[in-house]
Amino acid sequence: MAQEYKLKGLSALDLTNGEKREVEVEGIENGKVLLARVGGTTHAMSSNCTHYGAPLKLGVLNPEGRLTCAWHGACFNVGTGDVEDAPALDPLAKFEVYEKSGAVYIKGEEATIKASRRQPNVKCAAQGQEKVVVVGGGSGAMGAVQALREQGFKGNITIISKEPNLPIDRTKLSKALIADKSKVEWRSQEWFDSASIATVSDEVKSIDFKSQTVHTKSDKSHSYTKLILASGGTPKTLPLPGFKELSNIFLLRTIPDVQAILGAVGEKKGKNVVIIGSSFIGMEVANALSSNNTVTVVGMEEAPLEKVMGSEVGKIFQKLIAKNGVKFQMGASVDSAKASSDDQSKVGSVSLKDGTNLPADLVVLGVGVTPATEYLQENGAIQLEKDGSIRTNESFEVEGHSGVYAIGDIATYPYHGPGGNGSLTRIEHWNVAQNSGRSAAASIAKPTAAPKRFIPVFWSAMGSQLRYCGNTPHGWDDLVLQGQPDEAKFAAFYGKGDTVVAVASMQMDPVMSKSAELMRRSKMPTLDELRKGKSVLDVGLPSEVKI
Repeated sequence: MAQEYKLKGLSALDLTNGEKREVEVEGIENGKVLLARVGGTTHAMSSNCTHYGAPLKLGVLNPEGRLTCAWHGACFNVGTGDVEDAPALDPLAKFEVYEKSGAVYIKGEEATIKASRRQPNVKCAAQGQEKVVVVGGGSGAMGAVQALREQGFKGNITIISKEPNLPIDRTKLSKALIADKSKVEWRSQEWFDSASIATVSDEVKSIDFKSQTVHTKSDKSHSYTKLILASGGTPKTLPLPGFKELSNIFLLRTIPDVQAILGAVGEKKGKNVVIIGSSFIGMEVANALSSNNTVTVVGMEEAPLEKVMGSEVGKIFQKLIAKNGVKFQMGASVDSAKASSDDQSKVGSVSLKDGTNLPADLVVLGVGVTPATEYLQENGAIQLEKDGSIRTNESFEVEGHSGVYAIGDIATYPYHGPGGNGSLTRIEHWNVAQNSGRSAAASIAKPTAAPKRFIPVFWSAMGSQLRYCGNTPHGWDDLVLQGQPDEAKFAAFYGKGDTVVAVASMQMDPVMSKSAELMRRSKMPTLDELRKGKSVLDVGLPSEVKI
């Protein structure tokens, strides 16, 4: 039952428009709320982001009442507490706030104040003839099914996933190598049951678009009226000698993959680990395994992540992870995997083309993914792009297939962020998958809804937390670095011409979140202005959204 609680140190609601303030709640240990004033009204809400708990006082509040977390870009409506952008799933709790007798009070339940969140309203008894089938069980699928229920869709929903678990926070697999599904599953089976969302563990083998039927490898059939394709990516292997024949060579996509890697490392550790690939997965796994193991990263570029981030920034990441003992073989090409002298069935070393031989008790491949659309490759009713992805419109609806949506890693969609100009783009980011799922859900639940446009955001753990927003569909040709790059405290602005198309930062919150909001409004400073020392944190946010 809601009770009245006094806010510590406040005698009046004296916030100015655009101001936010974290305040303590008297009578509740560690109880806090966030106050935010928008359009002349002061709102009281949960003080921490419901994704990973970041203090929302560090976030960015825009004129229309949208609050963006400084860590990973989750966005909330301060008027309702509802989630507007991924990666958060739970909305913020809202509290009545008022002045009384020279003090300020809120009204709420102690447990809700402590939890710093509320549960989304998804309880439903499915009814009617509408049937949404979701192929895949990742971030996009989770975003879609929850948003369908939140937006009032009452029809049947079925998730078909080949993974042996419910939808998970996949980012924790590479960043922390968490193998316990209870620690990475977003929701419990009871949650899905209460929302009348059926979860089926099976693999899709084909789709008959004419009869609107999904066929699985267990010879089951699932009819649909709306279809969401969210099958994600398939990790690439190396077509080189030894990599198919030898064991202890791992890909990383699922919980069983993490379990296998940790099993090979063992409790005593002390293993020689070779990571092939110096992009995000490779660098994150190297960082996660660096303690008490000898880890070597092999990359073809001159610096890690050079293609995406550039050599100058890539070397910052390399230096950070090297502090943890990780070694690097950059500008290197792999020749083969060799068998162990102790066990000819297992890998024992990795040979590079320059003759270098790297001891290896286990190998982890982080050489990219391809769209997981194998079940559509022989389907004459749909034309895949050259990379195996599926072309969609701005609402993620598949071209030529009304009521069929493709989201996440498999979707090639028109990108309208800075420098995009509607260019067809495929983005392999966790936030993009979840946001595209939310967009597809909005189109199904409310067919007249406008396309949901958003700025891509991702993050990584490489000795320090990296934040990134934007995208480079046409590449980038110039870079401005602010901050202290030598101390891994920086903001990197990537430009195409004088237009900033992407921003990366470490230890400079909320630069990334502010940049994403400025990009939504076409108000990012130019590269030349940033080179002259202008700070995005000093730029005001106009009300109009232009992407």
